[in-house]
Amino acid sequence: MSLDDEEVDLSSLVDEFERLEESVESKKHRNHIQKLKEKTIKLSNPRMFGVVVEGFGKRDMIEAFLGSILIGIPVIIEEGTLEIGEFIAQHPLFLLGTLVFGVLLVIGILYYTDIQDVRITNPIFGLIPRRLLGILSIAFISSIVLMTVWGRVDWSEPMIAFSQCAFTFVAMSIGAALADILPGT
Repeated sequence: MSLDDEEVDLSSLVDEFERLEESVESKKHRNHIQKLKEKTIKLSNPRMFGVVVEGFGKRDMIEAFLGSILIGIPVIIEEGTLEIGEFIAQHPLFLLGTLVFGVLLVIGILYYTDIQDVRITNPIFGLIPRRLLGILSIAFISSIVLMTVWGRVDWSEPMIAFSQCAFTFVAMSIGAALADILPGT
């Protein structure tokens, strides 16, 4: 096979790397060829959008906010949101489960799906990913502010109001996570 050919498919390129790897006696050079082969395979199979997502800046915050609003508005105006909030307010384990479910959904969207290659860089206290904390904070604050400003919660009963905001937060956090990573920033 000639590497000068315009149409070189992946399998023939990998075969060429393997032949080259077998012909080299130096372990250092064999390792280098192996790494080149792995990079070639990785580059030929890009993710859905093929972007590595790192850091969490102003643009990411705006995308997360817009995504939380996009998904959150229909949830906020839906009467069922208030009923669900009242129900989970009476069952503290369900409220806790709702919050944990929201956090786990965001973790799954960001770090365990193949939508984008989201990398954790410079975590807070070496443990908490900035993107995760940012998205959750934006969705949570947005749910409380909008539910309050639009008169959807009555803070004279704080447990019920918090539970209604918590349910809204779950939907808004999904929208925030997707909006942040889908554009490929």
